[in-house]
Amino acid sequence: MREWEMVKETWLHRVNPSLKLAVALLTCIVVLFVRNLELMAFIGSGLLLLFLLFTGQPLKRILLLLIPFCAIFVSTASAMILFGNGQTLWFEWGLIRITEESFLRGMLIGLRALVFAVLGLTFALTTRPVNLFYSLMQQLRLDPKYAYSFMAALRLIPIMTEEFETIRNARKVRSGERVKGMQGILFKMKVYTIPLLSGSIRRAHRIAVAMEAKRFSGKESRTYYYDIGFSGNDVLFLAYMMMLGIVVYCAKEFF
Repeated sequence: MREWEMVKETWLHRVNPSLKLAVALLTCIVVLFVRNLELMAFIGSGLLLLFLLFTGQPLKRILLLLIPFCAIFVSTASAMILFGNGQTLWFEWGLIRITEESFLRGMLIGLRALVFAVLGLTFALTTRPVNLFYSLMQQLRLDPKYAYSFMAALRLIPIMTEEFETIRNARKVRSGERVKGMQGILFKMKVYTIPLLSGSIRRAHRIAVAMEAKRFSGKESRTYYYDIGFSGNDVLFLAYMMMLGIVVYCAKEFF
C-alpha cells in the first residue's frame, strides 16, 4: 500500500477534496445525459489528459490500471454493437447483426463507462481518505461521529487482513482438517468467519466506547488536527473543468 502513496505530488493532490468530489459527481451526472459520440470523446479526452499528466503515478502503473477498464469498454461496446438494432445494416452473420446505429450506440456506452472509470481513478489516486473526511467535516459539516467512524473502519481493514493471514498460517502449521466439495467450502467459511467476526465485534465495541469517552457526538465544537481549506489549486481545477465544459459546448454546434 505504501508504494501507491509514494508518488509525485501534483497540484491536483492539493485541490480541496470536497470540491473535487462535488465536481466529479456533477460531471458524472452531465455525462449520463450526453447522447453525442463526438462530445463524449471530447469529455473523455479532457479527463484522460488530467489522469495521465497530473495523478503523479508512473506511466507503467497508469497503463496497468487502465487494463481492466479497457476490457470493460470492449465488452460493453461489443455487446451493443454485435447484437443491436438499426436500419443501416453493415454486417450480418447468424445472430451477429452490426448496424450503423448499433455501432454508434455501443461506442457511446463504452466511452461513457470509460469516462466514469477515468474520473473515479483520478479522484481515488489524488485524494487521501483522511483529507477527504476532514474536508467533509469542515466544509460540508458532516457529523464528526460518522466521519471518524469511517476513518476508523478504513484503519481496521489492514488489521483484519493481517488477522486473516494469521489464521490461515496457523491452520497450515497445525495441518487443519481438509474437507473437499461443498462441505469443505462451508467448513472453511465457518473456520475463518467466526474468529474474524468475533474479533471485529470486540474491536468495534472498544472503538465505540473510546469515541463516546472523547465526546465524538457532534454536539460540541471541535478543533481539527488537519485544517483543510481552499487555495489557488482549487481555482485552477475549476478553470480546467469549466474550460473543458466550454470546449464541449462549442463543439456541440459543429456536431
